[in-house]
Amino acid sequence: MNPIQEHLSQITRRHFFKTGGLGLGTAALASLESQYNQAQAAPAEMKATGGLPGVPHFAPKAKRAIYLFMAGSPSQLDTFDYKPSLDKLFDKDLPEEVRKGQRLTTMTSGQSRFPLAPSKFKFTKHDNGGEGAWISELLPHTAGIVKDISIVRSIWTEAINHDPAITYICTGNQLPGRPSLGSWLSYGLGSMNENLPSFVVLTSTWSGRQQAQALYNRLWGSGFLASKYSGVSLRSKGDPVLFLSNPPGVSAKLRRRMLDTLAEMNQNEFNAIGDPEIQTRISQYEMAFRMQTSVPELTDISKETKATLDMYGPDVHKPGTFAYHCLLARRMAERGVRFSQIFHRGWDQHANIAGDLPKQCKDIDQPAAALVKDLKQRGMLDDTLVIWGGEFGRTVYCQGKLTRENYGRDHHPRCFSIWMSGGGIKPGLVHGTTDDFSYNIVDKPVHIHEFNATILKCLGIDHKKLSYKFQGLDQRLTGVEDHHPVEEILA
Repeated sequence: MNPIQEHLSQITRRHFFKTGGLGLGTAALASLESQYNQAQAAPAEMKATGGLPGVPHFAPKAKRAIYLFMAGSPSQLDTFDYKPSLDKLFDKDLPEEVRKGQRLTTMTSGQSRFPLAPSKFKFTKHDNGGEGAWISELLPHTAGIVKDISIVRSIWTEAINHDPAITYICTGNQLPGRPSLGSWLSYGLGSMNENLPSFVVLTSTWSGRQQAQALYNRLWGSGFLASKYSGVSLRSKGDPVLFLSNPPGVSAKLRRRMLDTLAEMNQNEFNAIGDPEIQTRISQYEMAFRMQTSVPELTDISKETKATLDMYGPDVHKPGTFAYHCLLARRMAERGVRFSQIFHRGWDQHANIAGDLPKQCKDIDQPAAALVKDLKQRGMLDDTLVIWGGEFGRTVYCQGKLTRENYGRDHHPRCFSIWMSGGGIKPGLVHGTTDDFSYNIVDKPVHIHEFNATILKCLGIDHKKLSYKFQGLDQRLTGVEDHHPVEEILA
């Protein structure tokens, strides 16, 4: 068929009325929204472009968030969940009444024994302004900010393998295809800087276990939301964003003319068929053009003071490292990036915890603490939420051979630890308790949906009201169950 005839044949009567209705509805909504904004004008510091009318639902404590994601799942037993009573149970079998027939992975389900493996690392109790917090010797810098963070030791999830677990906590569903947390925030709250994306993703190099689980774009994708809400991933080598620099022979003036012509062609296509993704394409091309100036300025850390660079540690000078990315996250927060997420891989210690885990902790400990301190000394911590954690925890029993010097741990979804700091979070708090084996939660359990609801509340969002109609349902990040934010850790 002739391509033009084929295109025209796709414009059915139903399609015509649908797109016509969209156009009239958009005009009416724009008029109402303008009236609403004039009547309900927010303070200048709260204004944003885009976003939904009426969002935030209430005054937010945080304007922005930075999520430090430890992909692979850190061992809570070797970091934040101190279990000294295990020392005398070395190599004893995990009691059946503790496991209660719970699901195991195929990596340990065939083991004839489940020998208990106490942490080989020393813990120290630190003054957090309250009852104190036990923190491993692997995280001395994190221990230094214990008065500024809230440690939650009772997070749990249903997922037991990496890909569904990380997809679950990032998107609210174990199956791919749902919008990520950052996409929901961009959709609901909009952007605070028209020259930078509202959602930026960084994937750091790591020093521990060199074979790590893959990270897929869907973890920062927009799912069924418009693609403009997807996270923009900055690269560590070459241009931070592909094709950021103009090719040889193409000047900025010529690039501008090309984009103007392309925008006109796309607008004609939109007028013909009304596909909203075409408008997204136009806006993304324009954003890319503005990023040719804003991104190089963002990634140039040469004007940072020596004191600031020293605070993040020696790796801050190496693009791609966690330290460098933490500094970029602070710079992005200053420039109005709504949500930045740093993925640090390699936290999957099925063996060789003694060799790999200290390297992983060394990578992240000083930079993560420096990020909190840097935000605080700039007066930004009060309205910036910082989150640290992974997708699940690790087992108290050993996977494979157990010795006093070394051991490995399998996946464990029933309990794990995270910490939060900044806007909306009570500082100096330890929330939740696990049993003597760090296997089951005995007090104040926090499901990952409740965890995400808490993040949204810090940013002024009622998680039950932020939804999108898809497949006949009002879809939410936190699912359809009756979950609630964790009020006890909220300031």
